[in-house]
Amino acid sequence: MSRFGLRAAALLAALWTVSAPAAELMLLKTYDWAGPYLGANLGYTWGSVNNNPANPSGFAAGALAGYNWYNGPWVFGVEGDLEATGAADTFAPWKFSNPWFGTVRGRAGYALGNILFYGTAGLAFGELRGETFGLSDSHTTAGWTAGVGAEFGFAGNWGVKIEYLYVDLSESHFMTTNVSNSYRFGTLRAGLNYRFNAR
Repeated sequence: MSRFGLRAAALLAALWTVSAPAAELMLLKTYDWAGPYLGANLGYTWGSVNNNPANPSGFAAGALAGYNWYNGPWVFGVEGDLEATGAADTFAPWKFSNPWFGTVRGRAGYALGNILFYGTAGLAFGELRGETFGLSDSHTTAGWTAGVGAEFGFAGNWGVKIEYLYVDLSESHFMTTNVSNSYRFGTLRAGLNYRFNAR
């Protein structure tokens, strides 16, 4: 074997020796995803209003609550959240904004120790506000949402996650545009959760 081959093999062996304990530490086989949890998240939303060129976008922050249960490595749950947003956009005389939205969703995922990959879908609701020439018109509507995410459990009860949701809020007739408008948007957010019975 050449000197290069010997050095490469020695380097790989050293890296394996150092990284194996770290990998075991990162992947906790005994992490408990089951039970109730509370959390908070911060993210950014961007979307479009149908029948209008406005594209409201802005930061969003909120709180959530959920509950998980197991079936082998599969984790199932329900989660609800409520978000305040600064999403807004002005085009010509019209301004559209989304002051808040919320979701109630089912979740299904696969746990690799303390790492959970999941999909989620369910009900969405929120407010779409239209303004023009000093007139304001707002509607609270319902719709649907779907998305994916991943969560990393650490320090026993805590977990951090990153999640993407697509939200479609249904149409309402706005006097400010004299047509029906709806709001469809994506939101990408990071969150921190606390579980009440994690090991």
